[in-house]
Amino acid sequence: MLKTSKDIDIRFSEVDLMKVVWHGAYPLYLEDAREAFGQKYGLSYTGYLDNQCYAPIVDMQIQYKHPLRYGSQARIDIIYKPCISAKIIFDYEIRDRHTNLLYCQARTVQVFMDMNYNLMIYSPEFYVKWKEKWETHKISPEEC
Repeated sequence: MLKTSKDIDIRFSEVDLMKVVWHGAYPLYLEDAREAFGQKYGLSYTGYLDNQCYAPIVDMQIQYKHPLRYGSQARIDIIYKPCISAKIIFDYEIRDRHTNLLYCQARTVQVFMDMNYNLMIYSPEFYVKWKEKWETHKISPEEC
C-alpha cells in the first residue's frame, strides 16, 4: 500500500461563521496531501508537465464526519488506490492527531490529458513505469 500522512493545523482563516472549518477548505487539505504523496513517491504536478500531460481532478467526494475547529491539530492520510484504467485515485482520511477522531473521508479521481487538453485513453508511459517501480500491480487493482 502506498500511503503517506501530513499534519495540518487549523488556522483562523479557514473557519466560517459557525466557527468550524469552511467546507471549501477541505479540497485544499486534499491538495496538500497529494503534494506530500508526490514528494514521497515521485508522482507530482511538475512530473506530469515534464511528461507533457496534465492530471486534472474529474471527481471529488467528501464525507464530513465531525467538524474541524480552529486550533485543531489534524493529520491527513492519503492512500493510492491502484486502478487498471488511465486514472489516479486517492482515498483520504482527516483525523485528530491526538485522539484519532475521524473528521472526514474523501476520494479524488484524476485522469490524464495531453497538452492540447485531449483525454488520454491509455496511461502515459511515465505513469506505467511509475506503477511498475512501485509494484502497484501486486496490489489488487480496482475495476474503475
